[in-house]
Amino acid sequence: MKFPKMVRIKQRFNTEPVKDIPATVRAELNRIKPQETIGKGETVAITAGSRGITNLALVLGEVVRELKKIGARPFIIPAMGSHGGATAQGQKKILEHYGVTREAMGVPVKSSMQVVQIGFTPDGIPVYLDRFASQADHIAVVNRVKPHTDFKGKIESGLMKIMAIGLGKQKGADLYHNAIVRLGHFPVLTSVAKVILKKCPIAFGLALVENQRDETEIIRAIPAAEIEKTESQLLRKAKRLLPQIPLDPIDLLIVDWMGKDISGTGMDQNVIGRTVISYHGPDTKIDIMRIFIRDLTADSEGNATAIGNADFTTQRLVDKIDRHSTYMNAFTSSCPEAVRIPPYFKSDREVIKTALGTIGLVEPQNARIVHIRDTLHLEEMYISQAMQKEAKKSKGISITGKQRPLRFDKDGNLVSDL
Repeated sequence: MKFPKMVRIKQRFNTEPVKDIPATVRAELNRIKPQETIGKGETVAITAGSRGITNLALVLGEVVRELKKIGARPFIIPAMGSHGGATAQGQKKILEHYGVTREAMGVPVKSSMQVVQIGFTPDGIPVYLDRFASQADHIAVVNRVKPHTDFKGKIESGLMKIMAIGLGKQKGADLYHNAIVRLGHFPVLTSVAKVILKKCPIAFGLALVENQRDETEIIRAIPAAEIEKTESQLLRKAKRLLPQIPLDPIDLLIVDWMGKDISGTGMDQNVIGRTVISYHGPDTKIDIMRIFIRDLTADSEGNATAIGNADFTTQRLVDKIDRHSTYMNAFTSSCPEAVRIPPYFKSDREVIKTALGTIGLVEPQNARIVHIRDTLHLEEMYISQAMQKEAKKSKGISITGKQRPLRFDKDGNLVSDL
């Protein structure tokens, strides 16, 4: 089979990243005056999630230092539902990957899967809270605000979600996702978070928004009473900063990496415009016929949730799957269909050859192929020669290389420089 030649392109992104992360965190916290809420000697539980948030350790470290300055006794808790195989040690290990350790932060990292019930939502859903958070004098909620991969609403993925799913641990996450199947994401997540805001000593939120280059674009400290309103405003900005694949239709999308550090669904469903989960609904309009995912990131710790969104994969990815952590995540999220393993082959060459044989009456050398690193990094990518004319006409795209064949190593696997 004759494969098409590929050409490298670069999207033009207009971004204004935060230049000094620690200084901005300090300024934001000083603006809301946490010392007026938090007294000397009082404990503060700071949330840390499982997503690959840019500058997470830098941000958390500065929050810790600022709280210590006012005489508080902060500590960090993993707030990540069922991730890490739904074990305390597994969740602690995920944070270690991001540099969030006792040694680096200078405070304890307290991890537990135990929860306490603090109330009920108006629909009668029990609301659970991490045991260590429930014992703290205050809770500081830190998370990235971004479009959720599964639904659309005024509140999606951010501070409200980490309060509900993250602090609910596996027990809460499992219960809430079962409720979501019938009631919907937005009503369940927001109603649970509102109970936590009402019943628990939330001191403040610290929201992060990232841009198309995976850089920190916004850092915003928010008093507890203003979290819902401000998060909704930040979500609108986050949606404008979401990177996208600029050309379609696509016969074959080649993705180097999937993983929980990239997206909750391994590949962001807002980018690929696809989900196999019946009650999920990304509204991205992009026409992709076949998706080939090549590998699983190390930071995903074997969790391949939403591998079912791919049409093809490799033996090496399948060999890296930790069934316990993957199944625990999928079952807790009430989406077993997300972990259906697609056809897989030993080499990338075999996958591409097979995939191009399933795209209809299109000669392989004329196929519309896009090759990306992952769904988080979309500034640069490769497109096949059939898409080059369209790229030249686009004001938002620069062609940065000459046409060249797909390159394979001695084992038949793609050589990628993305």
